[in-house]
Amino acid sequence: MFDLDHFMADCQAALTSASPEVAIRELVRRAVAEPSSVAAALGPPREGGLFVLHRSPALTILNVVWPPGMAIYPHDHRMWAVIGLYGGREDNIFYRRGSPGLVVAGRKQLGRTETALLGEGIIHAVANPLREFTGAIHVYGGDFFGVPRSEWTSDTLVERAFDAQRARQVYTDANER
Repeated sequence: MFDLDHFMADCQAALTSASPEVAIRELVRRAVAEPSSVAAALGPPREGGLFVLHRSPALTILNVVWPPGMAIYPHDHRMWAVIGLYGGREDNIFYRRGSPGLVVAGRKQLGRTETALLGEGIIHAVANPLREFTGAIHVYGGDFFGVPRSEWTSDTLVERAFDAQRARQVYTDANER
């Protein structure tokens, strides 16, 4: 049974390990292996958004809910991230810096009960192609909202400073659709 307080404490304790991202990937993998338990603890995904479960300079844990059909532009994190889905699907497009702008470097679909570890240099765009909400636990090795990072426009792939309010607006717009 997924216990949010226990999960957050385990993630914080994992920060002291030699490879915290690997230890946290295992914690997330175990959590989403029982997706109905996670949904019961967090509430079933019914509205898109970035819901903060824990935030500190060393660790951010989010319940990320993607509305049906939502897509977000390319962005980086500048810290490692572990993503685990407890419902729905995420389609990721990975990029690398090219000349000029970004070049597609790969794709990965994550489905219910699957996890991914993203390195601190990853640039990706995410979409929920389904007609249902996607729910995911995202754990970041730092302050997701406090670290300056980048985003790229979807159409021209022009780099600009990441704007958390702009990202939240994408969720708001998707919820209204």
